[in-house]
Amino acid sequence: MIYYDHLPLDKDIMTALRELSINYVFQPIFLPDGKTVYAWEALMRPTDMTVTDLIAEYSKRDKLHVLEVATFFGAMQAFFLRGYEEKVAINSFPCDCMRPEEADVFLDYFGEDIRSRMIIENLEYPYFSPEHWKEKNRSVRFMDNMLAADDFGTGINNMELIEFMSPHIVKLDRELISGIDHIREKQENVKKLVPLFHSKKILVVAEGIEEKEEFEYLLGLGIDLYQGYYLGRPA
Repeated sequence: MIYYDHLPLDKDIMTALRELSINYVFQPIFLPDGKTVYAWEALMRPTDMTVTDLIAEYSKRDKLHVLEVATFFGAMQAFFLRGYEEKVAINSFPCDCMRPEEADVFLDYFGEDIRSRMIIENLEYPYFSPEHWKEKNRSVRFMDNMLAADDFGTGINNMELIEFMSPHIVKLDRELISGIDHIREKQENVKKLVPLFHSKKILVVAEGIEEKEEFEYLLGLGIDLYQGYYLGRPA
């Protein structure tokens, strides 16, 4: 269980954080050998409901910011408690970011341990805020960390938004990956996307790999990183 009682945050956000009952699991993101872990993606797991239901509830209450703060502080606590040495990927709402005073607490609390260790994954919902992205971009690059666009090909994360965001990493959604070893339309699509992103110096992650055949086909396309149940489940 993740606890927030010790954090020197504003009274209101602390009260909201105490209402949460959550844990975190981590799913590996691999290099092309399928064995060497490049990063661990932190995934929120509420103890009394699904994460989808939790997000829906907090959206209705206009409290997504609480989950944004909870994810950053909670995921990093869990990450360091596990003793991982690689990078950590943390999901972030595209319509939100930590306030300056919260970001200051975060940096003071974790210090130099987070430098060059974090990948902030901008989710594909509910909507994109350019202002929040700019602030996220500034603070992340200040600590030599990385920004990623999650689930490219679904939701709001499209090529126009990639041009604006200039992320370090793009994660191709499972919708583009599932069955790619035998679906020609998906093959042609990804064959075009990979060199396009590489030309912009963007790393490409294939996520949602669930079959050996998918993984083996994707290896031939020069994709940089790989994630999915075939290679490693969240734990």
